[in-house]
Amino acid sequence: MNIVSTLLLALAMSADAFAAAVSKGAMLHRPRIIEALRTGMIFGVIEATTPLVGWSLGRVAADYVTAWDHWIAFSILAFLGIRMTWSGLKHDGKVVEKSRSHSFILLAMTALGTSIDAMSVGVSLAFLDIDIVPVAFAIGIVTCIMVSAGVMLGRVLGSASKHTVEIIGGLILIGIGSLILYKHLYGAA
Repeated sequence: MNIVSTLLLALAMSADAFAAAVSKGAMLHRPRIIEALRTGMIFGVIEATTPLVGWSLGRVAADYVTAWDHWIAFSILAFLGIRMTWSGLKHDGKVVEKSRSHSFILLAMTALGTSIDAMSVGVSLAFLDIDIVPVAFAIGIVTCIMVSAGVMLGRVLGSASKHTVEIIGGLILIGIGSLILYKHLYGAA
């Protein structure tokens, strides 16, 4: 996996977390940089760990599905991309009450919820025999940066941007899945 694909994947994986961070930042009265960094680190560590777990699980089954690996990767990424895009397109119009602070448990649970797709991506990358460590590291670092920025920008951007970010992240995942499928079917470099 080249650096551009890795960074695009990291951006796509951090999109849910960024959207959540914007919402979290919008709920805080006056988010400080220390709160943004704390939130970013919690999300980044969890987001970096889940693809490692998924990759480990995927490695167990990789030998049995090598003939279908590109279809599996495409299906998982396309499904996640469509789910993220759909989530971004539907607006529920709920008004969220502002909070003074966020507990570690709340942030960790939110981070885990937004990182399930990263675990699935880890599974799909195991089928492609990709070194997961640099990918997981990139996902963690990009997520930390995106979430920290999201918290700080939350009050300015508001909750409406959550939908746009989810749509963009979903489209990136669909694009990466399509590129993987294209490369395997047509032998493109």
